[in-house]
Amino acid sequence: MIRLFLDSNVLFTAAHNPSGKAALIIDLGGQGNWRVMSCSYAIEEARRNISIKFPDYLERFETLISAILRVPSRSGRNCPVPLSEKDRPILEAAIQCEATHLLTGDIKDFGPFMNHPTLTGGVLIQMVSEFLDSFMKPKIRKGGRRKM
Repeated sequence: MIRLFLDSNVLFTAAHNPSGKAALIIDLGGQGNWRVMSCSYAIEEARRNISIKFPDYLERFETLISAILRVPSRSGRNCPVPLSEKDRPILEAAIQCEATHLLTGDIKDFGPFMNHPTLTGGVLIQMVSEFLDSFMKPKIRKGGRRKM
């Protein structure tokens, strides 16, 4: 099963943009298409930013978080790539919980490592739109037939 680890910016976006792609990720996870998870470190960062920038969406944020598996936060000391200090615990938590994907909007810090799971402990780092595009594309089976 696909196991999606959500960075704080994805959680933040899902809360204040209920009709957006980040919210869709959580909704589809609730329907059993994949497992959605995050760590306390990312959840608390998103909660802090929502309460400052969009306090009217804090209740929605709490509802979204209740649908996500909360995994242990990590220290960041064992991060396999040179990320900024604030991002190391995110990748390390994703690796530790055996996520297949880490979804983030942080291109500045995670960009050089996106789509390089051999560098990132086996976790495929992508933006939400990139993941959804790959998920929604019809798969081609052997013999040239499409599998939807």
